[in-house]
Amino acid sequence: MYSLLIVDDEVHAVKGIEAAIDWEKLQITSLHTAYNIRQAKEVFDNHTVDMMLCDIEMPQGSGLELLAWVKEHSPQTESVFLTCHADFAYAKQAMQLGSLDYILKPIPYTDLEQVIVKAIHKISANSELTEFSRYGQYWFQQQPILMEQFWLDLLNQTIPSNENAIRRAAADRNLPFLEGMRYLPILISIQRWHKTLSVRDEKIMEFALRNAANESILEHGQQGQLIQRGKGKLIALITIEAGAEWDLVAVKSVCDSYIAACNTYFYCDLSCYIGKQVQANELTALVDQLSALESDNVATNNKAFLLDGRHPSAYTYNLPNMSVWALLLEDGKTDKLIAEITNYLDNQVRVGCLDAKQLHQFHQDMLQMVYSIFQAKGIRAHQLLHDAVSMELSRQATRSLVDMVVWMKHILRKSSEYAKAVEETQTVVERVIAYIDLHKDRELTREEIASYVFLNPDYLTRIFKKETGLGISEYILRKRLDIAKSLLLMTEMSVSAVAGHVGYSNFSHFSRIFKKHTGKNPLDYRHTGTAEHAPE
Repeated sequence: MYSLLIVDDEVHAVKGIEAAIDWEKLQITSLHTAYNIRQAKEVFDNHTVDMMLCDIEMPQGSGLELLAWVKEHSPQTESVFLTCHADFAYAKQAMQLGSLDYILKPIPYTDLEQVIVKAIHKISANSELTEFSRYGQYWFQQQPILMEQFWLDLLNQTIPSNENAIRRAAADRNLPFLEGMRYLPILISIQRWHKTLSVRDEKIMEFALRNAANESILEHGQQGQLIQRGKGKLIALITIEAGAEWDLVAVKSVCDSYIAACNTYFYCDLSCYIGKQVQANELTALVDQLSALESDNVATNNKAFLLDGRHPSAYTYNLPNMSVWALLLEDGKTDKLIAEITNYLDNQVRVGCLDAKQLHQFHQDMLQMVYSIFQAKGIRAHQLLHDAVSMELSRQATRSLVDMVVWMKHILRKSSEYAKAVEETQTVVERVIAYIDLHKDRELTREEIASYVFLNPDYLTRIFKKETGLGISEYILRKRLDIAKSLLLMTEMSVSAVAGHVGYSNFSHFSRIFKKHTGKNPLDYRHTGTAEHAPE
C-alpha cells in the first residue's frame, strides 16, 4: 500500500488527475494534494509520501527546488515531473534512464499510470534489497545527503585521511564505518554541452546525468554513492565489500556505455576517469590523481580512462615557427594561417605531447604573436577583444583542444577583419603617424615614411603639415621628446638608455637637442621635475 502527493498550482489539473486514475488498482491508499511548495512541505511533515507528482513551473517556487528539499528530508520518495514546456522533450528521454521521468501536459493518463507502476516496482525492489542485502542495509538506512557530505568532507580533507579520524567522524554523524570495506572512485567530468542551455535547463540536464550515472554505473544506487564535486563533476564511489574484487575492464565497459548514452540523450561531451580499489583513508590522494588526469586531458573527448598505466608524455613542447605565422597574419592570409595552426595542433596530439601545461604555453605564444601584429597595425587589443564573447572564449581556450581551436579561429578572423577595415578607412596621415609611433626608437627618413604609404616625399610633407600643423621631422622630434620626458620623470633609466629608447645613438646629441627644446639638460629636468611631483 502506497501514498502519493500531487503538487500543481493549477487546481483543475490536480482535480483531473485525482478523477482520472484508478488509485485502488494501483494500490494507492493515501492520496494528498498541494498547490504550492509550502503546502507540499506540510504534507511531508505530517505524512509518509512514497511518490510525488510535481509541476515544474509554479509561482511560489519551482518543482526543482521542492525536489531538492524532498531529497534531503524524504530521500525514499520517488518523484515524477509534470511540465508543459515543450523544449523539455529531450529531458524526458534523458530522465527515462533513471528513476524519475517527465510527462508533458496535457497528461496522457495511460502514461501516468505506467510511470506510477514503474515507481512502485522500484520502491518494492529497494525494500527487498534492504531486507536481504548487507550492502543495501548499509546505504538505505542512511540519509543520502549526510553520506554525500561525509565523503565530500573526506575528499576536501575536512576529515583527515587516516583510519581513526574517519572512524570517529562516521561515529559522530551516526554513520556506520565497515571495517575492510574498499572503494573504487570514478570521476565523471562534463567537457561541454552541444547546445546553448539556460541556467535552469543546464541544472535539469546535470540532474539527468546524475540520475543516469546512479542507474547505469551504480545500478540504481545499490553499488555505491554519487558525490557532486564542483560544477560539471561527479564522483561515482563504488563500494566493495571485504574479499570482493571488481574487474576494471568491466567497469570501463560500463562507463563507455554510459558515455555513449549521454552523447545521445544529453547533448554533451564527457569523460570518465577510473581509479583503483583502495581503503577509505587512501581515497583523497587517489581522487586528487584522477582530478589531475582530468585537468591534463585537453585532447580527448568522450572516453573512459583507467588511472593505472597512464604515464607522462615523453615528448616536450616544440615551439611552432611563429615568425611564419606572424607573416601570414600580417598579410591577411587568415584561412591559410588557421589551417597551419590546426595542422600543428593535430600533430602535437598525434605524438601525444599535448597536455594542459603545453596548451597553456601555446595560448601564451599565440597571444604574443597576435598582440605584436596588433601593435604593428595600430590595433588596441583591449578595444578589439573586450566583448563578452571574446573574453569568454579566451577564458575557456586552455580547457581543451576544441576550445583552443574555437578561440584561435575567433581571434584571428576578428583581428583580420578589423585590420582590413582600419586600413580601408584610415587616412594617409593616420597611417604615417602609426608607422612613426611603431618605429620611433630608430632613425626615420622622409623617403622611408613616404615609401610606406606609396607617396612622393614632398607631397607627403605638404599633406602631413596641412593636417597636423607640423612637419614630419618636427612631429617625430616632439614625439620623441615627450616620451623622453616621461621616461626621465617616471623611471630610473639612465639618460643614455632614455636617449637610445627614443632613437638617439649619440648621447651628447640627444642632450643638446633636449636642452634646446626644454631649456634644461636631461638630468636637471629629471631632478626638478621629480621635486615638483614629490608628495608634500
